[in-house]
Amino acid sequence: MTDTSTKHDVFQAIADPTRRELLCMLAENEMPVTVISSHFPMSRTAVSKHLRILLEAGLVTEKKVGRETRYRLQPEGLKELKHWLAYYERFWDNKLAALKSFVESDKN
Repeated sequence: MTDTSTKHDVFQAIADPTRRELLCMLAENEMPVTVISSHFPMSRTAVSKHLRILLEAGLVTEKKVGRETRYRLQPEGLKELKHWLAYYERFWDNKLAALKSFVESDKN
């Protein structure tokens, strides 16, 4: 388990492009660090640090399988982000509806 005193914010965790790429990779399959790190031009230690931040933000889970640690996307961790984005989705839906109404009324 992770120490909740060092819990990272979901928004801080996804701010880094490497961590966003890690989330995309882990959405498909559970993977060990050795496989994950082979996809990045950085050390395994650096990849592990990124994974630790994602773990502490609740975006991935880890599980020991023999001598390796495997990581998997934890989609429930993205709910906070989804709720935050929902406001902006409504904003754009309203703006696009207003634009559509304006354009259609201008045709007449």
